[in-house]
Amino acid sequence: MITASISNVVAQAPVKFEISFKEPQAHYAEVKMQISDIKGAYIDVKMPVWTPGSYLVREFSKNVEGFEAVGTDSRQLASKKITKNTWRVFTEKASNITIAYRVYAYEVSVRTSFIDQAHAFLSPAGLFMYVDGQLGRSAEVTIQPHDAWSRVSTGLEPVAGKQFTYTAPNFDVLFDSPIEVGNQDVFEFMAAGVPHEVAMYGGGNYDKEKLRNDMALIVERAAAIFGENPNKRYVFIVHNYQSGGGGLEHLNSTVLGASRFNYATENGYKSFLSLVAHEYFHLWNIKRLRPAALGPFDYDKENYTTNLWIGEGFTAYYDNLLVRRAGFYSEEDYLQTLAADVSAVENRPGNKVQPLSESSFDAWIKYYRPDENSINTGVSYYNKGALMAMLMDIKILQATGGEKGLDDVMREAYTTFYKKRNQGFTDEEFKELAEKIAGISLDDVYQLVNTTNSPDYNKYLQHVGLELIDLNAGYEIPDIGIKTSHTDGKLLVQTVLRDSEAWNSGINVKDELIAVNGYRIDGTGKELDRVIQSGKVGDSVKLIIARDGVIQELSVVIGTSKIGKYSFMPVQESSPEQQKLKARWLAER
Repeated sequence: MITASISNVVAQAPVKFEISFKEPQAHYAEVKMQISDIKGAYIDVKMPVWTPGSYLVREFSKNVEGFEAVGTDSRQLASKKITKNTWRVFTEKASNITIAYRVYAYEVSVRTSFIDQAHAFLSPAGLFMYVDGQLGRSAEVTIQPHDAWSRVSTGLEPVAGKQFTYTAPNFDVLFDSPIEVGNQDVFEFMAAGVPHEVAMYGGGNYDKEKLRNDMALIVERAAAIFGENPNKRYVFIVHNYQSGGGGLEHLNSTVLGASRFNYATENGYKSFLSLVAHEYFHLWNIKRLRPAALGPFDYDKENYTTNLWIGEGFTAYYDNLLVRRAGFYSEEDYLQTLAADVSAVENRPGNKVQPLSESSFDAWIKYYRPDENSINTGVSYYNKGALMAMLMDIKILQATGGEKGLDDVMREAYTTFYKKRNQGFTDEEFKELAEKIAGISLDDVYQLVNTTNSPDYNKYLQHVGLELIDLNAGYEIPDIGIKTSHTDGKLLVQTVLRDSEAWNSGINVKDELIAVNGYRIDGTGKELDRVIQSGKVGDSVKLIIARDGVIQELSVVIGTSKIGKYSFMPVQESSPEQQKLKARWLAER
């Protein structure tokens, strides 16, 4: 468990919060914060600027209003804001004060609070303030649900004898414990010796009995890797929307976004199980086994690490692998998910610009702030990190004759860095531990992490009797290198790929494509596609565009598509050793 320094907090009473919802339809939470044992002429309280697991400064304090403080005998106390996220309260010798403020919450995501008349989802980093320098102080939270609501779901520990009242040993735990308030559909299951609660908001065509069984299988497969489940209780908060997705990991809970009617489709259901697997694997990888920068946290600013490719990328590798091990993916299904990762990486021009380690470090300014040129300037530490995990896994399996693999690295790292030291790892420490398990150098993998070189995938895949094939190789597919969108009957340029013919010819994002070779282009773009696909590489086409209301003509040469279509195929004659390693790698367990 990640905890803040508590050297300056000795037996202080908990900071007490009371959360109520006077105007849920207007998207507000009312917060009361009671602080005791105060010494000094003033006290500073702060709100985090980001939430762990989502590496972007979100400026949660922008949603705070109506801040006021009172002391003993309800005396109004003077206060002022001294930084963007810090309020100073002048105590006037009061040892106990109550602070009240409101928080506006109307952003749908797994990382931000949302309140309406139907429910309240409370993301703690954007709701609770803390006393400056006292992150190690305990907290007590009482929820007063709106009259129309009857349930509270959270990973926080309930306080005996107090309805909807919960305790946290410190503010790191409080900030890591989301809260769902409303009338959510709740069901439970046991897995890996731990009770699990699933709180479903938003309805949907899910089958609770099926989810009980299948989610339990995912949990069991994940716990088997590490040999233990670190929790005594776990909560899934699932928000079902018309179109939803994503997840955010927490210490003993997670928040998942889902599309409410996708549970009945095979792909939709397996994708949901993969999301469950991803966030659950984070119980060990990131929440406990973690890069050194990720805990204890500085909630005032960015916390930089070059190792999100391990924390997120390895987790992205294991999510689909756990679905395979639980028997939901066939071998072919699973290999298709890996091929999709290869496509996502190798078809992205930014893969040749940004190293994977830099992608991790710059998550704060790039990954979470994408723009129209992001595809040309960066690579995802999820997809490429998953591929590095695959290469490392196969390399270790081959080096040890199938006796050890990435599972062993993760289990030993969890034991060494979390259970024995409760400290984050450095780049060098994780590499050294992995090489000790493998018995060989992993310099080749780390060289791929720290440069923009593309892997020779087949150098690794041959050990398991597979090869990566580009089905587009050898074909000249006419293309100019743009992606378009249909908006209000107009065909607009959405992306221009680096070094494509469109890039070199000066086509811009947001250009409206009006005509090609004298023929009108409709909003679907079919005419543009027809001209390009029926043309020859090297031919020139005339485009009429509108840019900021100005009509222009551009000449663009038809080039060759650089997009690969990747697939994993078995080698023609695999050896018994290759078959053994492949079985060890991909077997259901």
